[in-house]
Amino acid sequence: MPQPISAPARPTIVVLCGSTARWDKLAEANLYETAAGRVVLAPGCNLKEPHPLWADQQQADRLKQLLDTLHLRKIDMADEVLVVNPDGYIGASTAREIDYARSIGKPIRYTERP
Repeated sequence: MPQPISAPARPTIVVLCGSTARWDKLAEANLYETAAGRVVLAPGCNLKEPHPLWADQQQADRLKQLLDTLHLRKIDMADEVLVVNPDGYIGASTAREIDYARSIGKPIRYTERP
C-alpha cells in the first residue's frame, strides 16, 4: 500500500528591509534567502530609478506613501525581518521599519552588524 505523502512544512517568510539605493544588495539577499528555502517579501519598486509610474512628482509622492504602508503590511505577514545594510547603513525609512518590527515582536537579522 502506498505511503501517504506528507505536506512539506511551511517555509519561513522573511521580509527584506533596506535602502533601494542598494537595489543590487537587496536582490542578492533575495537570491540567498530564496536558495535557503525561505519565502521572500521585498520592496517591489525602486523609486530611485526612472519609471513612468513615478515620473510625475505628485505620483511619486503618493506612491511612496503607498509603498511605505505596504511594506509595513509585509512586515506583519513575515515571520522575520532581514535588514540589508551594506557598510552598516540604515536610512530613515529602514529605521522606521525596524522600529515597527520590534514593536510587534518580529525577530530581526542583519546582513552586517549595525
